[in-house]
Amino acid sequence: MNNMLIGMSVMIISCSILIGISEARLKIGFYSNTCPDAEFIVRDVIRDATDSDPKVPAQMLRLHFHDCFVQGCDGSILIDNGRISEKKAPRHQGLKGFDVVEEAKARLEFECPGVVSCADIVAIAARDAVSISFGPFYEVETGRRDGFVSNRSLAARMPDISDSVKLLKHKFFEKGLNVKDLVVLNGAHTIGTTACFFLMDRLYNSSPRGGPDPSIDEDLLPELMDACPPNGDIDFRVPMDHNSGETFDTHILENIRNGFAVLQSDAELMDDPVTRHILDSYLGFTNQSFLPSFEADFVESMVKMGRIGVKTGRRGEIRRVCNTFND
Repeated sequence: MNNMLIGMSVMIISCSILIGISEARLKIGFYSNTCPDAEFIVRDVIRDATDSDPKVPAQMLRLHFHDCFVQGCDGSILIDNGRISEKKAPRHQGLKGFDVVEEAKARLEFECPGVVSCADIVAIAARDAVSISFGPFYEVETGRRDGFVSNRSLAARMPDISDSVKLLKHKFFEKGLNVKDLVVLNGAHTIGTTACFFLMDRLYNSSPRGGPDPSIDEDLLPELMDACPPNGDIDFRVPMDHNSGETFDTHILENIRNGFAVLQSDAELMDDPVTRHILDSYLGFTNQSFLPSFEADFVESMVKMGRIGVKTGRRGEIRRVCNTFND
């Protein structure tokens, strides 16, 4: 029995060492020797793509979020493997920007073949998306490898705009994130648009009585109804941050507090006392002696999210192209 316990202890210690080494490989400047221009190349691609299409920053930010919340930040969202592809899951509907990631990958393969992972490209691109949108620039930990699995069935626990705050909390907790991370990462809706498809129930069939959600401000409601009429184009897009859809700022928090939230999941942050207090703290509506920095907390939450389920070493690969597993 003693020998068995000793053997088990050695195994546990060995596993801990391996896990520690794996995590240690995720660091700032991972490519400083092997591909020193990697982050500059990605940044140039994002900047060029944004010049052609102002929607690109929001697409990159959303892509990173959706990648990390299913199997971790491993580039699985990028794979094209037919109907079972993770990107085909209903809760990934409307994701774009895959071509931008492929362009960055092609340039990196020309410069440093087989070195930079697609998962890292997505993480770097999200940071650059925030910076280009007048948000904070922050250091990105790199060293992720690309995953071996992409299956739509694994996206069942992806947060959804129809989720209650209670359910969203639970889904965030499952990924090692807390309530503040939930509020702050929802603040990413400060840039980008959403399709009318995601607003129809809130505008015309809100539970429990039907009709529009009563929490929508009376000035915003007719504007949203004009943009998304009952028999209109469900693919038409409206800014998620009313009157400030292309600039990274705290305007989204003000909109949520004042009834101008476009998405249901954003509006419900005011229905929960904990999330409401956190949101209010960034706007100076609490009795705190100092005003916390939304930008600093957003960076902290992005870094935390970027560590979810990363693959390093033999647990992943460096794909040659991002939408296909290596042979």
